[in-house]
Amino acid sequence: MRWSNIPALFALCLLILSGQVQARLYDDVVASGYIRIGVYRDFPPYSFEQDGKPAGIDVDLGQAIADSLGVQLKLHWITPDETLDDDLRNNVWKGSVLDKSEENPLAMKDVADVMLRVPYDRDYAYKRDSLGQLINEQVVMMSPYHQERWQLAFDSEKLESVRTLAKFQYNPIGVEIDSLPAFYLTSALQGRMRNNTHHFANPRLAFDAMKEGEVSAVMALRSEIDWLLFREGGDRYRRAENGFPDMGKQAWDIGIAIRESDRDLGYAVDGVFEHMIGDGSMDALFARYGVTYEKPSLLTAAQ
Repeated sequence: MRWSNIPALFALCLLILSGQVQARLYDDVVASGYIRIGVYRDFPPYSFEQDGKPAGIDVDLGQAIADSLGVQLKLHWITPDETLDDDLRNNVWKGSVLDKSEENPLAMKDVADVMLRVPYDRDYAYKRDSLGQLINEQVVMMSPYHQERWQLAFDSEKLESVRTLAKFQYNPIGVEIDSLPAFYLTSALQGRMRNNTHHFANPRLAFDAMKEGEVSAVMALRSEIDWLLFREGGDRYRRAENGFPDMGKQAWDIGIAIRESDRDLGYAVDGVFEHMIGDGSMDALFARYGVTYEKPSLLTAAQ
């Protein structure tokens, strides 16, 4: 190595360090007067913009957390990456080189103090790479506050009922592209539903296609289906009561993710959720968006 390069390398190291995201501990959050809550962008009914203002279940939950801590809410909008591992890395513990500037081209995007709507799954939390190292060792997933599941809605003027998915061998159904329902419906029943499975950018567009008569049903997350039916009103579009054979896990808990170094903040959020679930305000919050609230299985199993 040429000695003349050392000052340049030292300056580069300083630049990289200046761009690193610094973890904020519980005391730092309270002292700063604000908390950054990570929510997914354009993801109704959880987090979205309505009339130019943030809205949604997780936005309201973020406000409840901030109010409990006596601080201001700052939303950290998350654009989903290819995998949840990427989302956790970019938005919880490391940051992402997305906020580049001429002054600091290596600057890292701020991370969230708390990220909402993270699947609470022990196997996923402790999964390891090929060398046996924990993949998410910098992150703690905790505080489940809701149980999510898959749901199907159908047009009652096209279908009398949906007791079995075999109907979609002959009737078109809409799903979000690259979602689990998309893979499921194109492979189940030996692929006999593949040609009738129509793919859309999101469940809202699939629901619009059902209203236009392009498809007879839509499959998505139950909360998304509930919200779409709530907004539509009337009884033409209805929830189906069927299950999804051979689909694997059909219901799962939703919780939060925080940095491993800041469990105290996680415990504080856990206390907020426990109070809201206990006094019925969590149920009422979901009901404002027409969404069915279901306690996480971790809580129901303990009762």
